[in-house]
Amino acid sequence: MKRNIPLLVLLSTANLAFAQDTLKKERFNFHFQQTIITQYKPAFSAKYTGDNSLQTGTETESSITTTFYGAARLWKGAEVFFNPEMSGGAGISKTLGVAGFPNGETFRVGSSSPAIYIARLYFRQNFEWGKDKDTIEAGPNQLAGLKSKRYLSFTAGKFGMADFFDGNEFSHDPRSQFMNWALMDNAAWDYPANTRGYALGFNAELGQPDWTLRFAFTLSTTEANGSIWDQKIGKANTQSLEFEKRYKLNGKPGTIRILGFMNNGKMGDYQQSLALSPVAPNVDTTQAYGRHKYGFGISADQYLTNDFGVFAKLSYNDGHTQTWYFTEVDRSLSFGAQLKGTSWKRKNDELALAFIGNGISAQHRNYLAAGGYGFIIGDGKLNYSTEMIAELYYKLNAYQNKLFITPDYQFIVNPAYNKDRGPVQVLSIRAHVEF
Repeated sequence: MKRNIPLLVLLSTANLAFAQDTLKKERFNFHFQQTIITQYKPAFSAKYTGDNSLQTGTETESSITTTFYGAARLWKGAEVFFNPEMSGGAGISKTLGVAGFPNGETFRVGSSSPAIYIARLYFRQNFEWGKDKDTIEAGPNQLAGLKSKRYLSFTAGKFGMADFFDGNEFSHDPRSQFMNWALMDNAAWDYPANTRGYALGFNAELGQPDWTLRFAFTLSTTEANGSIWDQKIGKANTQSLEFEKRYKLNGKPGTIRILGFMNNGKMGDYQQSLALSPVAPNVDTTQAYGRHKYGFGISADQYLTNDFGVFAKLSYNDGHTQTWYFTEVDRSLSFGAQLKGTSWKRKNDELALAFIGNGISAQHRNYLAAGGYGFIIGDGKLNYSTEMIAELYYKLNAYQNKLFITPDYQFIVNPAYNKDRGPVQVLSIRAHVEF
């Protein structure tokens, strides 16, 4: 029997098919972001100040990053990404004096002048199977289309490790979420990067509907917080392995990620530097190939309602060798929550609060107490205690999900693990535009 299909159904079906075909066929896209953060620190008291200390006087500093995102689809499953970036400005006290530094958009580059560089340039080949599909929306470094929930992908080039690893729904991006270094990543993960936060290497990812396994091998730099890649790849390299499990609790999505890492290179040893010089030791003088830093990180996030979610992170590294890439944290615990503004008719606004506790190994603290310096902290002395930080922000959707204004407050107790300094307050305002 012949069926008469209403014209409206035919049109709706055609529109859906066209929309899916459009998603499948996005061949390239371009996106842009700019983030400006201004931070103010009132004066605070301290019994003494060293070369790498947070300065006790009043300070105001600003930072800016501007990124252009380009992505193109080459052939089936193949994509290439290119991100030129400009950054400038500085963190308070030249980005020194706090292990959990309050501005995740600043780098230890030694100059506040704006600089243009290639942030990312990488190629990805994706192999897919199965009928279950995810709809991928267009975004920075993301081409719109349909992607199978079962896939194996290989990525090679220059990228940020945070592009693939250590994600968290509520605590991962200092351009749109918490600004503190210890909240944008697991703080004790000395994650592979050059001085601007990018790595050169290879990443493989196996994806299934409710879990993902990823592994990365990257190059190391010739010096701590450096910008030159070490050509002795067999001796200076990093390996990172992460398992991500997605689930639902009472119908609300949640994720847990377990990360393990091993960094190899020409690192200095805290204990050996103290043996050579019990007063004012210099860990750089003990650098030698064959050194390692290993550790783990656990990150979890969970929606409790459609608008309210919580998160927690726990991380550890052995702390025997000097910090090489990220910041001087050997143990860290953080937790917090985020609330969307639906209940006060601002559904795209966010109110969030987090707490951090950072610590260092016995060898690391003995080194600092003897007058040693790292590339982030060092007060010349140390009356050790856990570095504790609270951060509160309100993100205002100022214009059509393209412009966001965020006032932020951070309270820091025992900056750089020193009970003889602080507490410190940092007030910030962030403007972030994206399209």
